[in-house]
Amino acid sequence: MTNKIFNLIINGVGGQGVITLLILIDQVAMNEGYDVRSSELHGLSQRGGSVETHIRFGKKVNSPLIANGKADLILSLEILEGLRETEKSGKQTKFLVNDYFLPFLGSLTAEEIKKQLGLIKNETYIIPASKDCKEKLQNEIVCTLYSLGYAVAKNLIPMKKESVLKAIDQMVPEKYKELNINAFNLGYGS
Repeated sequence: MTNKIFNLIINGVGGQGVITLLILIDQVAMNEGYDVRSSELHGLSQRGGSVETHIRFGKKVNSPLIANGKADLILSLEILEGLRETEKSGKQTKFLVNDYFLPFLGSLTAEEIKKQLGLIKNETYIIPASKDCKEKLQNEIVCTLYSLGYAVAKNLIPMKKESVLKAIDQMVPEKYKELNINAFNLGYGS
C-alpha cells in the first residue's frame, strides 16, 4: 500500500448511481487495506440534479474533502458535470468523462462541451459508457461500473480488478450481480 492519499471526485446527475458508486469504491478501498474517508456533497440529488462526492483513501486519511486543485481523478458520469469540475483540477488531475449529456435550457451543446474539455491541459478520457451499456447490456445505469472498469484497466485509480469484483459480490444484490460484473468487465476491456 502506498503512503500517498488518492483523491477522487465523482460527479454526475441524480439517478445515475453516483452515491452507489461512492459506496462501492469505499468498499473496494477497504478491501485493499486503505483508510477511507468519503463525503456526499450533492445538491439536488433527485433525478437530473447535480451530485458530487469526494473519496480519499490511503495509509491514513483525516478528512473526506478534497481541496481545489488536489484531485487525482475526476470521474464524471455526465459531460456538463465534468466541465463544471475543471475549476477543482490541478496539473496532476486526470479526467474520465462519460459521453452522456442531459440537455437543459440554455446549456452548451454536447459538442461544445467536448471541445472545451479537450482544451484542458490535463489527461482527459471521454468514454461511451452509457451508450455501450445501453446497447450491449440493455441498461445504461450500470455505466458507473463500466467507468470504474475503464479506470482500473487504464490505471487511473490504484485498485485491483479482483478487489472490485469482491466488492460487487459483497454489496450488490444477487439478482443484479451478473449485470454489474458484465458492466465492469465491458469497461475494463474497452
